[in-house]
Amino acid sequence: MTNSTTTNSTTTDSTTTDSTTAGTEAPASKSGDVPLLAPGMTWEEMLPGTAFRTSARTITESDLMTFIQWAGFNEPLFVDATHAAAGGYTGRLVPGAFVYCIAEGLVLQTNALHGTGLAFLSMDLAVKGPTYVGDTLHAIVETLSARPTSKPGRGIVASRVTVRNQHGKDVMVFTPTRMIRGRDFVETDGAGH
Repeated sequence: MTNSTTTNSTTTDSTTTDSTTAGTEAPASKSGDVPLLAPGMTWEEMLPGTAFRTSARTITESDLMTFIQWAGFNEPLFVDATHAAAGGYTGRLVPGAFVYCIAEGLVLQTNALHGTGLAFLSMDLAVKGPTYVGDTLHAIVETLSARPTSKPGRGIVASRVTVRNQHGKDVMVFTPTRMIRGRDFVETDGAGH
């Protein structure tokens, strides 16, 4: 039987550094001086006609039940598979409100709006087809228009978000209008100064 041990040390030019202390030096600068890894886009960078795709997410039974309980969607259509089947649905139906929440979360996970979003102003929404537990959704975000506001440092961006399932079928389309920071946005201290 062989007895072996592993040590966490690095030897470079006859100098040994214990990994338990490596990297614990004081940071070279203050946090505010270090750039954000994934800053959001300003309204000027959201050019009409451009598009991007989000990552995908599979909806689970646990996701559905958590949303139903959290939001109070205790409609038989969503909690009784027999009732849904009698309506012609072929699986565990997911509420459109939940599909919207998943899609909006996928958009935010891209960091496109990270730190630059100021307000969600309005939207139109259309459900194009059913979504079921087990479906994997992603979204395509297309910028429709972008313009400055009357107040400097801000813009209004309209986009179309198309939510697609794993079969490439559109299940939802919504068109959010948002207020987004501009390149010349000036932060205030929260009291309007």
